[in-house]
Amino acid sequence: MPLAVGSKAPDFTLKSKAADGLKDVTLSANFGQKQTVLLFFPAAFTGVCTQEMCDQTGGLAEYEKLGATVYAISVDNAFSQEAWAKANKITLTLLSDLNKTVTKAYDVVFPMLAGIGDTSARAAFVIGKDGVVKYAEQTATPKDLPNFAAVKAALA
Repeated sequence: MPLAVGSKAPDFTLKSKAADGLKDVTLSANFGQKQTVLLFFPAAFTGVCTQEMCDQTGGLAEYEKLGATVYAISVDNAFSQEAWAKANKITLTLLSDLNKTVTKAYDVVFPMLAGIGDTSARAAFVIGKDGVVKYAEQTATPKDLPNFAAVKAALA
């Protein structure tokens, strides 16, 4: 079960690949300023994850109109995420949770995905400006996508 609605969102600082190297992205930097959408996904370079992140890239303007920043989190390293993003024109901010600390904190670990090891499950969270979880969903399987209409409704 993912972290419950009404819970204080666990803060984190993760690495993202930027044009000038790695940069730190801290969730609490948005508190008091913007809402945050966290999209956990199992693995870069996979079909469903690629489709999800391409679709969400296409809808970034809608999230911005709703006053939200979107972060996509996986256990891939930041350099793999960057290569995947470039190959697929993904412009979401991708965050590397290589040590799985954030995945565990949000309770969305998918054990032994395809026998290769633990990854992030496919999940979506909306974190309010106050740092409290307003929406939480973990999909039944890695092939299922979150209910993005419900995510956007939680932002409105």
